[in-house]
Amino acid sequence: MTNHHTQLTSSEIASVWTAYMNDSMSKCILSYFLKQVKDPDIRPIIQSTYDISSTHLEKLTNIFHQEKLPLPQAFTMEHDVNLNAPRLYTDPFMLIYINHMTKAGMLAYSGFVSMSAREDIRTYFIRGLQEVSVLFDKSSSVALSKGLFMRSPYIAYPTTTDYVDSKKYLSGFSLFSKQRPLNTIEISHLFMNIQTNVIGSRLSLGFAQTSPRENIQDWMLRGSKIAEKHIQVFSKALLDNDIQPPVSSDIAITDSTTPAFSDKLSMFQMSFLTAAGTGNYATAAAASQRSDLMINYERLSLEIAQYAKDGADIMIQHEWLEQPPGTKDKTQLAKKKN
Repeated sequence: MTNHHTQLTSSEIASVWTAYMNDSMSKCILSYFLKQVKDPDIRPIIQSTYDISSTHLEKLTNIFHQEKLPLPQAFTMEHDVNLNAPRLYTDPFMLIYINHMTKAGMLAYSGFVSMSAREDIRTYFIRGLQEVSVLFDKSSSVALSKGLFMRSPYIAYPTTTDYVDSKKYLSGFSLFSKQRPLNTIEISHLFMNIQTNVIGSRLSLGFAQTSPRENIQDWMLRGSKIAEKHIQVFSKALLDNDIQPPVSSDIAITDSTTPAFSDKLSMFQMSFLTAAGTGNYATAAAASQRSDLMINYERLSLEIAQYAKDGADIMIQHEWLEQPPGTKDKTQLAKKKN
């Protein structure tokens, strides 16, 4: 009896390719963080995250080789990180960055698991989901101990259960009555999207500050302004309901202008965040029951989409946008044969 080798499905190829791209980026960023970090409580978090990314790259490389798939060029220590660059981000920022990326990682890995059929691939991504969950837990504990963890707003405990008794509950606009108070689901998404925009704003400012290319500086600065604008929109929704928006801690950037990362890596990182932001807004719009919130998420998503498109154009211009694996154009193959 012979063992049949089941080839990877398109979803599995997409998952391992995406995971390789993300881990190669993470390894470069984390190697720089390890060189700069001073806080003895934060260093172990960065080291653990770096070790996991390195191990993942080794395992993913083996999968590519076993399946005879071309390995992505992705990002390398030789070309995409400058370990000798001065400090760009503070230790608290490094911790909050890892905490934020582990949240994105948990969503990504759960998606990879659900799209994978082959047992070894499912096992790999399930293990990855467990590892990134542990990292989130550890980074959250350290952030809480240092007063850096931004908690979502507290509300008074409800004392009864209730049902929606009027269509007005779904309306966010009224000329004759006050908007209904936000519910906890709506508060949660407003809070989360403020958090993600704070991280995006700081990252893009740091990248703009150190990029040698004017068009990338402009794009990064534009991204920071968009993030600040969105923070104001979401904060106003909370303040209008007498809820204090989260106040960011000391997750600042320094005044260094020496590039720590290649523009290719910086653009990929921001593209990753804009894609994640678009997904967050879509989820928030679907979960929110007040129409004004849904409209805000939809219109702000369009702004992010245009920003992402402009970023992709820059990456194509510089030949930095690596193409995911795809199928062959059958029409072109037929023409070549003729």
